[in-house]
Parts: sequence; structure tokens; C-alpha cells
Amino acid sequence: MSSPFKIAVINDEISQDFGHSCEIASREFGLSWIELRGMWNKNLLKLDAKEVEEARRILEQFRLRVTDIASPLFKVDWPDAAPSRFSPKRDQFNANFTFGQQDEVLERAIELAKAFRTDRVRCFDFWRLDDAAPHRAAMNAKLEAAANTAGKKGITLLLENEPACNTATAAESALLLSAVQSPSLMLNWDPGNSASHSEIPYPDGYNLLPKERIGHCHCKDFAKNQHGKGPDWAPMGGGTIDWVGQFAALKRDGYRLAVSLETHWRGSGTPEESSRQSWAGMKQQLRQAGALT
Repeated sequence: MSSPFKIAVINDEISQDFGHSCEIASREFGLSWIELRGMWNKNLLKLDAKEVEEARRILEQFRLRVTDIASPLFKVDWPDAAPSRFSPKRDQFNANFTFGQQDEVLERAIELAKAFRTDRVRCFDFWRLDDAAPHRAAMNAKLEAAANTAGKKGITLLLENEPACNTATAAESALLLSAVQSPSLMLNWDPGNSASHSEIPYPDGYNLLPKERIGHCHCKDFAKNQHGKGPDWAPMGGGTIDWVGQFAALKRDGYRLAVSLETHWRGSGTPEESSRQSWAGMKQQLRQAGALT
């Protein structure tokens, strides 16, 4: 396959068996890139030295390169505010770290980025508050300090717009990027998350974004829940997002970084089969956008 983008899939969207995920991504999906989040029922940050070496061996076996470390950095409550109603009552993705551990999370994520030969680490904007305004300047300062720390080690932080966090939409992303000018902070643009927060991600949301600050793109599709209870995910091409238009716009605007499948949808029963169907839809959309031959 030929594409202007680094086409990838998040490994644990296929399986917790890392070797099997890599085999599917490489030999079946035909990919050269993969995004790392969790494996062997562990969050990536909790892998020991032997597991890191085994993961590196598997990547080499299947000739896969790593787009980024999909860390849970700053997916925590802001300490000077009341706990967020979005703060999980149970562990998510085996990533139950506290705010006090975030400097360690950043340090470990940077170590893993070096080990897996990538220069990008994903982060978030703290669990969403009903009114973040009183804390916004302090949050921005924390994000900027983290980005500068990462930047000194050759790492770029990718802040994902996430509906359960304070930056959920393109509009909020544009405000944050304007406030935090560190060149080591870029956006992990997620149109699916934008749509789940009642924004039209493309073209409306995308048109608000500073294109030179988009450093990664997650790909999943969104469908409105017929019963009005939260978001329903869909296979790529089966939802409401104009992904053909989005891919074409990214190509037109000179984006040459990762577009990474984050399936989310489980309509085919298993993560593997759901990812297989979603990749089929994504591949078709990339071709229609002139971004895959």
C-alpha cells in the first residue's frame, strides 16, 4: 500500500495477545505502523524489562514501527477542584495512576518512547469539570511544563480531545493550543470523540484547528444512539462522520503523520473481528479520498 499517511492500528483494539495483534496488523491488514496502548492485560506503562524486550522482538519480527505511546498521562482529576463526575469509579485500561504519580507517568512514557523508537506520547486534559475556568491557567501551566520536559528529550506530547476530559472538541482544542504555545505539544485529533460531544468534526471542527499543530489522528466512526443514552460507535464508514472528506483535507493540508484505527465499535462480537470490519471500511475511505493506492 502507498499512502501519504502512516496508517496504523492501536494494538489492543485487536487483541491483548501482542504477537497476534502484530500478525493481524502486518500480514492481514498490510500495515507498517502500530500504536501501542496495552498488551498481555497490562497497561503499556506497567510492562517490565523482559516484556518490553519481547514486545520489541515481536515488532521486529513483523516489521512494524511504532507511531506513538498511547499513555494515560493526565487522565486524572485536577487536584484543586472537586472530583469530576467523569472520573471513573473503576480502573480503565489498567491505568489507575493518581495525580501525584503523573511526573512518574511522564518519565516512564518517555522511557518507553525511546525503547520503542518513537518520538510521540499521548496525553489528556484532566477529567472534565463543570466549570474549568478557575483552574484553566494552572492546567495550562502543567501541560506546558510537561511538554517542555518531554521536548528536552526529543519527545512531542499529543493531547487527545476526549469527551470525558476538559478538551473534548475541536473548538476546545483550538483554545488550548492557542493558550499553550509549546512546540512540544500537538493535538491527537479524534473526530469520533468530537462527534460524541455534539460537534460536527468535519468540516466544522477541523476548520477551527491550527493544521500545523495536528500531530496524530485517531480513526473511529460515530452513530447517534437511538435511545438517547450516550454515544454509539460504528465501523469506519458506518457512522455519521465524513471520513472521506477528512482524509482528503488532511492530505490537501500537508498532513503526513499517523492515521490510527481506534475501533471502539464491538458490533462484530470480538475486538478482532470488529477491527477487521472497521479496517475494511477505513481502507475504502482512504482510497476514495485519494490517500491510498
